[in-house]
Amino acid sequence: MQAPIPWRDPACARAGTVHLSGSLEAVADTLVHVHRGALAAEPFVLLAQPTLFDAGRAPPGMHIAWAYCHVPHGSAIDAGAQIEAHIERFAPGFRDTILARSARTAVDMARYNPNYVGGDINGGLADVRQLFFRPLVRADPYTTPAPDIFLCSSSTPPGGGVHGMCGHACARSVLARVFA
Repeated sequence: MQAPIPWRDPACARAGTVHLSGSLEAVADTLVHVHRGALAAEPFVLLAQPTLFDAGRAPPGMHIAWAYCHVPHGSAIDAGAQIEAHIERFAPGFRDTILARSARTAVDMARYNPNYVGGDINGGLADVRQLFFRPLVRADPYTTPAPDIFLCSSSTPPGGGVHGMCGHACARSVLARVFA
């Protein structure tokens, strides 16, 4: 990008990650569409702006951003146009800053990393059971049978939608088990 994202709300220009949705009903509608195998006209978009905090991630004076939205499991839908249109809604002129694009569908993500089954970067369904017992039922889901191997990813509680909490909880597990 040739400039930072021109957010309508200046607070967004200071955030490393911006969640673009609207109302709770709009987010729910997006997820209903995905569950039914379709993409909502205005998807729930998660966007990161890493060069706001690490200028070394792009050439001098340039910026990068990455964004994604939820799509149906195993989908070959390229949601790039919908994502850009949705960002434009909150940042008029956003498209004018774009110098290059790179996109991956859910199918592409699954090919890129076999752990992303169906393109799911969060390691599986995020239902109530999985909120507490991912990837399997254990008293401490971060431990393994090997005393010095621990799990820490979006496949552990509380899942990928809660930024940083999987790592925090795993670190507490390591400290309790290794340094007890």
